[in-house]
Amino acid sequence: MRYIREVTGRARDTVRVVSYKYDGSLHWHYRMRRLGEDEYGVWLGGQVGTEYRRGRNISRYLTAEPRVKLLPRGAWWSALFLASPNKLEIYCDVGTPVEWAHAGEVRTVDLDLDVCRYRDGGAVTVVDEDEFAMHQKRYGYPADVIASARAAAKWLESALGDGTEPFAGRFHHWFELCG
Repeated sequence: MRYIREVTGRARDTVRVVSYKYDGSLHWHYRMRRLGEDEYGVWLGGQVGTEYRRGRNISRYLTAEPRVKLLPRGAWWSALFLASPNKLEIYCDVGTPVEWAHAGEVRTVDLDLDVCRYRDGGAVTVVDEDEFAMHQKRYGYPADVIASARAAAKWLESALGDGTEPFAGRFHHWFELCG
């Protein structure tokens, strides 16, 4: 039996999603609406025009498509599901397990590795391996962090390619609630 708890009323408040680099500097931050949770984690949703900011508000952009974000419990990754017209279907950030500062803010450390699945043909790609290697030296990632990040990227590459949930179709339910 699958477990899904959708939220209503005040529980649907926005959540500020904040990612940092390993040295503690601010990376990306944005707000999404809490949709609910299931056995895979907490799901957030963002409409067209969701504002993403990088660093200390130096650069920003507005999304051209609805998005749904999965924040799994205890995993070294998070997943962003993108609707058309984006060429990407799924973009997974490899990072430290998310930590809830409070009900309205979640934080993670971005470790640079990303795993993507494209909409056309479903090709799966690991990206930013060069940045991951460079930042291992720059920020001094400990061996256990490097190993956890590599293991997460390897698992994601397989899971996005073979139809493992939540990447097979579970996310479609959360898009329906995003509307």
